[in-house]
Amino acid sequence: METLNTFQSCLAATGPDGTLHVSPRKAHLTRLMSIWRSAGWPCRDAIELDLLSAGWARQSEAPGGHESLRLTGAGIRLLAEARQRNQRSLSAHDRLALRVAAQLTASGRVVWRELSLRARVNAGDESVDPGAGAAVHDLWQEDLPAEAGPRRSDGKATWRMARPDVFSVRHTTVESYLQPMVHEVKVSRADLLSDLRHAAKRESYQWLSCETYFVFPAGMAKPEEIPEPFGVWVLNGSVENGALDLARPAAHVPCKLPFFVWMALAKAAPVRFDNDAAQAQLCDAVEPCQPVPSGTEAELQTPHSVHE
Repeated sequence: METLNTFQSCLAATGPDGTLHVSPRKAHLTRLMSIWRSAGWPCRDAIELDLLSAGWARQSEAPGGHESLRLTGAGIRLLAEARQRNQRSLSAHDRLALRVAAQLTASGRVVWRELSLRARVNAGDESVDPGAGAAVHDLWQEDLPAEAGPRRSDGKATWRMARPDVFSVRHTTVESYLQPMVHEVKVSRADLLSDLRHAAKRESYQWLSCETYFVFPAGMAKPEEIPEPFGVWVLNGSVENGALDLARPAAHVPCKLPFFVWMALAKAAPVRFDNDAAQAQLCDAVEPCQPVPSGTEAELQTPHSVHE
């Protein structure tokens, strides 16, 4: 009797076209994007079974007998709707950060967003908790870089977690050409002034990069209000269609990333966009990707950039 009830429930969840009702989850969207961007080789796992039973994908067989998967109209609509929801949910800060990330990617850089990286700061800064710095040192005492710079009088460096909005390196095979950069995005004057009051936060960005930039809409602040070592990019117009103009280049200071920063980058996924086809075929998409905003021809590079 129980088996019969289960069978009847399954029939009730089946649509008129024979497809099974499946609630789309992140794993389904990720696999659909992977199929959309690739040759569609079957995996024959539970996720693929859901896609086929829900009618979001279909099997096809080549003349040579090779099977592959293709998205159906329903699968394409599901991806498109998810992409539209993602776009609507983005805040102004996120949209501007993605705009910056897109232009950096188009200019030949590998980009990460919302990283948490350890950085050394001046021990004399009152905004740094000495106890927290000592705890970090004790926790990672063996992997502190030798080039970390001066230490406190008690022999311990002061560290803090830096969370840059956009972090990038050049796509190169030569270490000296990497030129790590930090772009800190601000969409409100209060947020900008808060950063300007925290010297330790700014110093942590500088420790991780050759050049550090502030990016904000035109009229929110004057470039002269930003401390001299930092560069300034100004958005003139809307986030989607406005121009990102370099108001002042950042001071260029050579920077060699320590090993533990590379480990953090290796564990994080770089930002990818719809036009990054070569990379997209190498690995699965984490989310339906955002579109590359218009104006990507304007490269977020500085006069100090070195090309191979």
